[in-house]
Amino acid sequence: MHRFYCPDIASTLTLGEEDSKHCVKVLRMAEGSTIEVVDGNGNLYTCRITMAHPKRCGIEVLAVEHQSPHWSHKIVLGISPTKNLDRIEWVVEKCVEMGVDRIIPLRCHNSERTVLKTERLKKIMVSAMKQSLKATLPQLDEMTPVEQVMDEPFDGTRCIAYCDEQLPRDQRQSFFDAYRGDCDAMILIGPEGDFSPEEVQAARDYGFTPVTLGQSRLRTETAGLMAVASIHVLQSIVNH
Repeated sequence: MHRFYCPDIASTLTLGEEDSKHCVKVLRMAEGSTIEVVDGNGNLYTCRITMAHPKRCGIEVLAVEHQSPHWSHKIVLGISPTKNLDRIEWVVEKCVEMGVDRIIPLRCHNSERTVLKTERLKKIMVSAMKQSLKATLPQLDEMTPVEQVMDEPFDGTRCIAYCDEQLPRDQRQSFFDAYRGDCDAMILIGPEGDFSPEEVQAARDYGFTPVTLGQSRLRTETAGLMAVASIHVLQSIVNH
């Protein structure tokens, strides 16, 4: 069954213009056809098309079901956007497909990109949510200074991953030792030039645990993907 996204579907009973066009003109769905609609807040609606209009496709709700995320604890990824936009778009898409609650683009001392327009990223996230059959759309923050993220209250394990040989290495733990999978997790991934020594020290002062994701030197987007995948593995081990 085809799935669409409309955050206010319960009150409007009408798909947005983009999804209406895709539904009626591209998929050629007609009145009486059954579709699925998610609102991004965890609700899945089974609907019937009542007006096949390419700009405002009307529907009636046949059933609604709340779908909670399949992972047990919140996953927050803070990551500095790469200079190449394709790479950050790729990791955002894949993290949403796997499952993540919040993505925070970080502005760091060594960031190659200090401005990020989030409109396209949000569209990628919506598409990934629908493709992976989820009903909850993760939170996407605007570009945020890393120190501001460090200062946020967070009830769970907070880690900062880095690999630069000039940064303190004797204090790092394996991420698999630092996070046990039994609570919320936040992990910060630095820019292509890595975090600065001052940022690492600030993170430690705020209670973040310095971690390594293994012996390989990973690209920023690879490290972000590996971190989220590792959190899922660790939570799964605890739950089973």
